[in-house]
Amino acid sequence: MTIQERDVRDVLRRVTDDLVGPPTLLDDVRRGGRRRLRRRRAVLAAVCAAVVAVPVGGALHLADGGAAAEVASPLFDKPTRGDLAGDGGYLRQVRQAWRDGTGDTGTDVEGDPHVVWAGNTPAGPAAYVAQRATAAGEVWEPAGERMIGYAAFVEPTADGPRVMTRETVTDAGTYGSSVAVLLGPGRDVLVVLDTGHPVEFSPTLRYAADGRIERTFQRVEFRDGAAVLSVPPQRGRVTVALARKPVSATTAVHIANATDVLFADRKASPQPRSVTYTLPGAERVWGDAPAAHVGRDVFATDALAAYVDLGGTHRAGGSPSLTVYGAVPDGRQLLLKTIQHDDDPTRAIALIAHAGAPLQPVASGFIDWNAPLPVRLRLPDGQGVLVAAEGAALSYRVGAGEWHDAGRGAALLPADATEVRVTAAGGTASTVRVDP
Repeated sequence: MTIQERDVRDVLRRVTDDLVGPPTLLDDVRRGGRRRLRRRRAVLAAVCAAVVAVPVGGALHLADGGAAAEVASPLFDKPTRGDLAGDGGYLRQVRQAWRDGTGDTGTDVEGDPHVVWAGNTPAGPAAYVAQRATAAGEVWEPAGERMIGYAAFVEPTADGPRVMTRETVTDAGTYGSSVAVLLGPGRDVLVVLDTGHPVEFSPTLRYAADGRIERTFQRVEFRDGAAVLSVPPQRGRVTVALARKPVSATTAVHIANATDVLFADRKASPQPRSVTYTLPGAERVWGDAPAAHVGRDVFATDALAAYVDLGGTHRAGGSPSLTVYGAVPDGRQLLLKTIQHDDDPTRAIALIAHAGAPLQPVASGFIDWNAPLPVRLRLPDGQGVLVAAEGAALSYRVGAGEWHDAGRGAALLPADATEVRVTAAGGTASTVRVDP
């Protein structure tokens, strides 16, 4: 299985009402999309194999001119690595466990399962196994790649080796596949397969005071085919991050059972409710389709990279996903987006740009949805104070002056505003000071 840009765009189109994906989009793809995509690709690969694949005596793909060309892969062709590579008894157990479960691959396999790596870990003996498919079928995504087999980690249990969820292997190699796994009752042992690429590792996630992600990455040191790392217990959430250099959302190293950790209770992830406000005057700088601009100038760029956990894996938080479109006094576009990983506090980020230019963050911070005025961000250069409280009537004043109506839900207040009156839908009114 390989997750690439088109997967992300497809999920973006399906899960949003306004054609804009949440900033946690890649996390959501890895969290909720991987299992669905794996099933689809296994089925589609089998169908394509019956329709378009050439007969094979190994794993093949179509070369130029339609001729068959053999696919070589280190997953099938290289000797077993790891400190249990010479333990014939354990390797036999692993192969038998694999054979006992080949019915869930969705298609036939050929030859013997190959143990790519087998080693001791603090959680017990573990392995990684691959086996060729009888026919090389073109996968649904990414276009042009062909399935050549299956692979999976094997974890220790009281009843012996257990094969974890299988994934398809394509002729593009392991890039994008799950080549790491969490082991042990506390999921505190991380095994990373050595695929020949440098990998960076971060054990914990922290936030700066303004809501930016703070991670320290270190080089993963492989030994004889894999790295075995002790990590904080990963129960209910995944705090570790893995990525190839340079660290980015597209170079993340996927953890095979991250979804099982995030959804150990088998409950579906809450779908954040989308709340959108368009402030007066926004149409002059945004036009009729601001969502399209956001998709191009925010999600297709690294504008929010400092606030998204690159290389990390999370489920969506349950708080609303808030979007505010507006215009600042000097005529630039104004955008507010919120981000929430897991049950962590929500962060709000205000971005500004001239029309057609990439938006850039100018103010950010944590927000408390239970507060009378959850969002209160002062913009630089005297451009005002951006406030939001879902469904509430807003008004403001300067000093002891008169109160001025500011609309409902969200507003951009003058820079010299000192107090905001927030009247909730139920009629409860609160007055909130605006920091200078």
